[in-house]
Amino acid sequence: MQKKNVILIGMPGCGKSTVGVVLAKMLGYRFTDADLVIQEQEGRLLSEIIRQEGLDAFLAIENRINASLSPHKTVIATGGSAVYGTEAMQHYRDTGILVYIDLPYEAVAHRLGDLKKRGVVIHDGQTLRDLYEERQPLYERWADVIIHADGMTLSDTAWEIKEQVLQRFGK
Repeated sequence: MQKKNVILIGMPGCGKSTVGVVLAKMLGYRFTDADLVIQEQEGRLLSEIIRQEGLDAFLAIENRINASLSPHKTVIATGGSAVYGTEAMQHYRDTGILVYIDLPYEAVAHRLGDLKKRGVVIHDGQTLRDLYEERQPLYERWADVIIHADGMTLSDTAWEIKEQVLQRFGK
């Protein structure tokens, strides 16, 4: 592949981190979870950063850290809110292949627990449906590849991503 990284985007709960680990093994790549990098660099959980700094400050931190990641031959699972950071997304587009793991709203809602404890960027009064409808066009805008993962196992999703990436971008 000319672009060496595979960057996974999508709603919280769509399986980016879990699929990412499996996909990295299939490709012989490293795996990076961008949310864990943020927590490590900030020394706090995502939910603590959001609670202490507020949503806008968290998004700025997320954008800065995502834009600074420069791994090679790595599968990167981003946080669901990474698509709000234009610099980060442009950086990812320049250094890799962006794959949107698309799940219908009902599947996302079924998988997610407490959004606040999970560190999900959601404004007061905003519902999960509102968030889903706000983000879906952003995921579609940035994606090089869209994987419709409804009804697929995590392993099937990883295989589908591998096939689509190799078909479109070569070995």
